[in-house]
Amino acid sequence: QVQLVESGGGLVQAGDSLRLSCAASGRTFSMYTMGWFRQPPGLEREFVAAISWNGGTTVYADTVKGRFTISREHAKNTVYLQMNILKPEDTAVYYCAADPQKRYTNTWYRTDYDYWGQGTQVTVSS
Repeated sequence: QVQLVESGGGLVQAGDSLRLSCAASGRTFSMYTMGWFRQPPGLEREFVAAISWNGGTTVYADTVKGRFTISREHAKNTVYLQMNILKPEDTAVYYCAADPQKRYTNTWYRTDYDYWGQGTQVTVSS
């Protein structure tokens, strides 16, 4: 069992930066693929970024590529999402997800992760 708790959301202006954190419980965290997703108001949940168990591979949605960076720190059981040059269209609830079975990057964008956090709100004003 893995529990995920996101933090770091807030209200910022366009062009600002935020860093989201996802703290995970469980001894096997280091073996999980980790993902960030977001759900804009009135829309479906969408893929943002994902990182392999060892941090060696990362994948990003085209909408955030070059602005967002996903990373992980095994010693702290934490995954981060550094968000730069934020835009109003980045406004959403951001969710952290974990899965022990997603070995292939072409599956990382799907929402069928085993574990999810409760989400943290990010609001970007224009």
